[in-house]
Amino acid sequence: MILAAITIPAHALALRARGLPPRLRRPPSAVLRPPSSVLRPPSSGDLTTSIPRSRSFILLATAFTLASFAMYAVVMGLIPLLTERGATATQAAWALGLGGAGQTLGRTLYSTLATRTSVTARTATLIALGGVTTAPLAFTPGPMSLLTSLPIVAGVVRGNHTLLQVTAVTDRWGTTHYGHLSGLLGAPTHISAALAPWAGAALAGQFGG
Repeated sequence: MILAAITIPAHALALRARGLPPRLRRPPSAVLRPPSSVLRPPSSGDLTTSIPRSRSFILLATAFTLASFAMYAVVMGLIPLLTERGATATQAAWALGLGGAGQTLGRTLYSTLATRTSVTARTATLIALGGVTTAPLAFTPGPMSLLTSLPIVAGVVRGNHTLLQVTAVTDRWGTTHYGHLSGLLGAPTHISAALAPWAGAALAGQFGG
């Protein structure tokens, strides 16, 4: 609610600024009201039905879902994981925070990565790096400096992975029906990320930590 109270008026004022090009200068009602085309249901047989049923879309959604589950299960369990290995709560909190800083840094590198790799290579590489940078947290007993560095590296990959997900539709199928296709692609990913902390805690008991 606080975020909405700040951002909605800010956007309403900023989008009417004189310095904006005409295509962006709209009244608040136009900013908040979706275009009529969004409200029309898609016709049968169009891209909104054929693409989500395709093999590539289903495999991509599955890969993103599993990758997000693994990464977020570990991230949300990072503080108890580190305290089990001798870190204080403060040290563990710093490691978690630095991992978030690494995530922000990673996003600044994505445009360079996107210009130098194909979409298939980029997707496979980032998902593989997500596993490679996450797994050592399970097997590294110390020292604390290394345990603090690992979340930073994993965060860099996680930041790129986020941008990989939000550009997945446009990179493969263009901007037509972007909202619809991105919603279908992202729904299982976000659900798995939301369930990952609970599942990670439940699995930790089964696997002994």
